[in-house]
Amino acid sequence: MQRRQFIAGLGIAAVWPDVARAQQPGQMRRVAYVTSLSETDPEQQRLVSAFRKGLEDAGWVEGSNVRIDYRFGGGDRSAMPKLLKELLQLHPDVVLAATPSAASAARQQTLSIPIVFVQVPDAVSAGYVTNLAHPDGNITGFTNFEFSIGGRWLQIMKDCAPDTTRIAVMFDPDNPSWASYLRTIETAAPSFKVQLTPLSVRNPTEIKDKITEFASEPYGGLIVLPSPVTLLYRGAIISVAGQRHLPAVYPYRHFAAEGGLLSYGMDLASLYKQAASYVDRILKGAKPADLPVQLPTKFELVINLKTAKALGFELPASLVARADEVIE
Repeated sequence: MQRRQFIAGLGIAAVWPDVARAQQPGQMRRVAYVTSLSETDPEQQRLVSAFRKGLEDAGWVEGSNVRIDYRFGGGDRSAMPKLLKELLQLHPDVVLAATPSAASAARQQTLSIPIVFVQVPDAVSAGYVTNLAHPDGNITGFTNFEFSIGGRWLQIMKDCAPDTTRIAVMFDPDNPSWASYLRTIETAAPSFKVQLTPLSVRNPTEIKDKITEFASEPYGGLIVLPSPVTLLYRGAIISVAGQRHLPAVYPYRHFAAEGGLLSYGMDLASLYKQAASYVDRILKGAKPADLPVQLPTKFELVINLKTAKALGFELPASLVARADEVIE
């Protein structure tokens, strides 16, 4: 079905919601929350809680003056269009689109309902907005990384394991952002005197086989790129990397909290609370076009010393001293 036909079928005009309607007292407002991740994932539950808390801090209490309709893809990004159709038929006042595939499906299916995205690496290249400062449309949100962080991941790897000469970069080939991350890592690699091996994975079997093959030779390390697939199967990645005594740098804190060696990236819970502030402003009449896309401002280094000791890694004291959090 064509996008315009779909919007017409819902009876939604391609205009902004009336500001007077947005400010009517005592009205139950409706927020759609959609993600490609799993509802049972502990990290997803933490992010949902952070989003709810952000709304509560702004005066929106679920079941009292706001209703949140949730849809979870369970790791299947192909389910996003169907889930978005279901949500749009409920006529939400605003859509919170978590993960790139959710944002893409939302952007394709409505030009009228406001959308706030979270965890999108590059909103301009993805075609969601034409300008970060002035999004110009019905969508805005929060990015989770700048691609230049790839060089920082290399630096942390060398600080962690100075003898590393080979680094595998694990990515999901269906996630369009991987190529930009890899380019920045490739650009920085010569200065760190390391050779890169791209590892394309979609499932736990590929994760196990490719890590095992790569780790069969010495002086290797692993950098895991952010994506719904690496997030969904993080347990398998952490387990196999540990079995092979492979030093690994992960993109989010929960990788380290769940047994990974160390992570460097954005605090996602904070990101979801910030997204709630944009949802609040839209519910009160603001337009997404007037809310600039926010770039990440704070990154955290988390080190799991318990894992380091179990794997026999002697982490430099200077690296541990720089950590924002040390898990012992």
